[in-house]
Amino acid sequence: MAPRVILALVFSALVLALGGAPAPAFAQLLYNPNANEVGNGLPSDPQGAISQARARIAAGDMAGAIALLQKYVAAHLNENDPRRFLGDLYYRNGDFTRAEMTYRTILAYSPYDKETHNRLGTVYATENRVDDAIGEFNKSLPGTDSVDDLVALHERRGDLAAYRREMEQTAAHNPNDPDILSELGQVYTAIHRPADALPVYKRALDVDPASLGALNGLGLAYLTMHDSTDAVKTFVACLKIDPTVYSCLSNLGGSYLEAGRFDDAQPVLERANKIAPERYEALVDLGYLADERDDWKAGVAYYVKALNVWPYASEAYVDLGSSYEEHALYPLAQAVLVKGIAVAPQDGRIHFLLGRCYALQGENALAIEQYEAASKSLDPDIVRIARIAYGELESSTSPKPQ
Repeated sequence: MAPRVILALVFSALVLALGGAPAPAFAQLLYNPNANEVGNGLPSDPQGAISQARARIAAGDMAGAIALLQKYVAAHLNENDPRRFLGDLYYRNGDFTRAEMTYRTILAYSPYDKETHNRLGTVYATENRVDDAIGEFNKSLPGTDSVDDLVALHERRGDLAAYRREMEQTAAHNPNDPDILSELGQVYTAIHRPADALPVYKRALDVDPASLGALNGLGLAYLTMHDSTDAVKTFVACLKIDPTVYSCLSNLGGSYLEAGRFDDAQPVLERANKIAPERYEALVDLGYLADERDDWKAGVAYYVKALNVWPYASEAYVDLGSSYEEHALYPLAQAVLVKGIAVAPQDGRIHFLLGRCYALQGENALAIEQYEAASKSLDPDIVRIARIAYGELESSTSPKPQ
């Protein structure tokens, strides 16, 4: 299987036509500057409310988590963090309309809230509202992980090369801005040019040695290049600055997996999952770990759990489909991978696995179609193996000369 490099932008094939911004009257109904003093007898404890919701998510009770936060937000209408988390849960539950309205309500009173712009961009991307999504993701920078999303959106819009050049020019004009340098590094990693990302991240760290974004990005670049030793060192350095950073924790676990250090990976991934059970990355890696320990059914259970908390996780579709294929459960693999393509149509890995699934069932025409789609991936490794598989299948089905 592929190394556990988590680069997560996913799209759905669903398109939902939504209206414009909420009217001021609607926003006034949702916001009351005095709500925290009078709210339904619930004391103000935003992080406590989020922690309780996370505990319910960890127990598999998404509906309970949503109900809890709805009650808390109704009592404390001007606390952004619980409201944003409620919007996140609406989104995970497929209720895009409520998610959008929740984020817009925050932005009506906190127009520069970058995390909320990032979340609203994700909703628009899922609905295939490409220009709207790009606008929101741009408003979320710097400080969020929106660059991967922007790369995928510009690829979809057909102007990825222009976006890359714009980022390169911006970085050239701001050589001492660690945020801009980190954004360019993310662009290079997302388009599978990690060797170009390394010096950019190192420059960002020269300017700001404590930049968590640059450290996480540098570690991912090393991991993409299969350099697990330097990846581990970099993620450990990140966690020395802040031991609670989910991305560095889950990616450290992924680095241990890449290095075959399974006993080291498990506690790190379990800790990451405890910190943020609503995130999917550590769950997918725990599934991969179970696979590597020859407990593929436990692996499947982790992949399914990852999709329950984040139905748009392309990584989970890749690993779940691959696991089913490996055990000759082709109808199950096919069903998973077809759904994965609906969620992440530009993920060349899913197209390749679906092509192989068709080929193993003798559906050669369908297999060739998927190999062709995989050969358009930004990942050169996927392009290479897709072209090899395409050539082998085409030659095996060509009429033999008499």
